[in-house]
Amino acid sequence: MTRARDVSRLVTTPPNIYATDTESSAGFLSLSSASTIYKGSPNRNLIINGDMQVAQRSTSVSSITSTGHYTTDRWRLGPSNMGTWTMSQENDAPTGSGFRKSTKILCTTADASPAANDHIVFVTSLEGQNVQQFLKGTSSAKQFSLSFWVKANVTGTYIANIYDNDNTRWCSASYTVSASATWEKKTITLPADTTGAFDNDNAGSLVLHMFLGAGTGLSGGTLGTTWRSADFINSDIAAGQVNLAASTNNYWQITGVQLEVGDTATPFEFKSYTQNLEECERYYELCIGAYYSGNVNNGSFYGSGVNFRSTKRATPTVTRISELVDRVAGTPYSEHINAYGFRTMAQANNSYAQWTTLYKAEIEL
Repeated sequence: MTRARDVSRLVTTPPNIYATDTESSAGFLSLSSASTIYKGSPNRNLIINGDMQVAQRSTSVSSITSTGHYTTDRWRLGPSNMGTWTMSQENDAPTGSGFRKSTKILCTTADASPAANDHIVFVTSLEGQNVQQFLKGTSSAKQFSLSFWVKANVTGTYIANIYDNDNTRWCSASYTVSASATWEKKTITLPADTTGAFDNDNAGSLVLHMFLGAGTGLSGGTLGTTWRSADFINSDIAAGQVNLAASTNNYWQITGVQLEVGDTATPFEFKSYTQNLEECERYYELCIGAYYSGNVNNGSFYGSGVNFRSTKRATPTVTRISELVDRVAGTPYSEHINAYGFRTMAQANNSYAQWTTLYKAEIEL
């Protein structure tokens, strides 16, 4: 009779090794084709919300013509004079992959003939202190492995680009959407860079650009697949990129984005929704500021502290969204803001000071 046992104490394997774990009735570990388990280190994936599960702001925003964070957390859409778009979180993902959500970019106003520097990109940025393991700028620099699932109705060549914001350096790679409206898994390896170390701080150092269209000022040359020092507006940064903006109803979807150290893309590192949300809240959080007291001095100011659920990257901008309850003389406001929280304040009205206010705290890269 085969007896189940915890084999985690019996076998220890280094990162990037695959093993199959079974145990025979004799009680020793054997390798077979029964089940493949990745035994790499945790937190391999440097991308936050790569499975597109978290969307605190909205699940769909239309009429987009400028850069902003609209739906899925940690991802921004960056159209620059190139069409009009809808960005949405979709209940659509590759079957059997473990993913349930994706982000969809839909063209609603076309731009079939973009000007030279026009472009549209899907972007996420990483703090410098979170990308030190690439050893960039040293003789021991490591390669970058990017993997993701993509679906688009426009087949052809698309460009992924990693940009070193600290040293104005970048490198691009291409991938091909082969079948229209079909989920496809893509893996890209980008070279190590021995020039220019990432700053070890909480500012944006590494930026991932997924191009969806580009004018000749960014696509007119030969694709730059080696690291180079150049501005973002460069003719070889997106060479060969198809134009998703060529027709209305063109779309591109993505999920399962993973960026990791080395030349081998490993299975996607799934995180709990709670962990995913906490990591997103470092940059954007919805929070409640509430206060209640009776028998107060009419016209005097009162308030209480609000602690963020997640410590912010730096001091955020806190913006009042709406009041749930409002019995005050003036509009509640925030003050004494830092990375850990703030104070919500308002002026008493008719011997009452009572309010519950929804705020957003934002400090995106």
